[in-house]
Amino acid sequence: MTLRFYTHPIYLEHLTPEGHPERPDRLRAIEKALEHEVFAGLERVEAPEGDPDTILYAHPQSHLDRIHVAIPEEGIARVDADTAVSPKSWQAALTALGAANAAVDDVFEGRADNVFVAARPPGHHAEKDRAMGFCLFNNAAIAARHAQRKHGAERVAVIDWDVHHGNGTQDIFWDDASVLYCSTHQMPLYPGTGAKHETGAGTIVNAPLSPGDGSAAFREAFRTRVLKSLDDFAPDLIVISAGFDAHHRDPLAEINLTEDDFDWATGELMERAGRFCDDRLVSLLEGGYDLQGLAVSVATHIRRMMKG
Repeated sequence: MTLRFYTHPIYLEHLTPEGHPERPDRLRAIEKALEHEVFAGLERVEAPEGDPDTILYAHPQSHLDRIHVAIPEEGIARVDADTAVSPKSWQAALTALGAANAAVDDVFEGRADNVFVAARPPGHHAEKDRAMGFCLFNNAAIAARHAQRKHGAERVAVIDWDVHHGNGTQDIFWDDASVLYCSTHQMPLYPGTGAKHETGAGTIVNAPLSPGDGSAAFREAFRTRVLKSLDDFAPDLIVISAGFDAHHRDPLAEINLTEDDFDWATGELMERAGRFCDDRLVSLLEGGYDLQGLAVSVATHIRRMMKG
């Protein structure tokens, strides 16, 4: 498989308060793990800065303006209790969505079979008109809309295995039957959404897990709800909201997955990408706050994407 890997030094300049779990060291840990010789052939590409107009694919102008004016000239400012911005956060956020859209271009234009984007800030909690949960703009939603607008994709699937429910992605696609949104997540947990009965236009599929659940419960939920829905939907593109905070080491939740579970889930989605999407699969980093658990999980995920 031809895999591209996008990142950029600007992501390290999106600063958060001391002790904040969503910190630049997350990307440093991933880069360290990818120094292993098994990744010597990985095609590494510097992420491009995105077009601010593409934010409007998923958010209104008022949201874009609100975030833009919140960026401080120095220091760190709060957007909400959990979400912070610093002087380079606007450029980092534009480069995160720029990488997501470039990844979509790559898989539709034949430069890669699949792409992993290691960017900050993450995106799946950003609702249509609200930044929250460490997220400013919803990178996965923007990428899905980009695939539809530029490449004519009729059906896009967003698969979210972050341990926190992607309320933002659900909010953006609630009434849109052209996008399948499937999420496995711990419940109860922040942000409090993601019950099974939340179905939107019929293409919202939630598979909540209980605190303490591990591999067996995750794989059963993934197999019976996520993969079954994906098979029925037959998408033209699969976008993964790839959070790794369901790893048993993570401090923000109580799900007990290992890197082998992410390997398995990646393989299952790649099989569907091969069957439905001409291998087109884009994976965007979301959560994962224990540096060791994050690094080994991302490395395992990327290795599976490279192997097919």
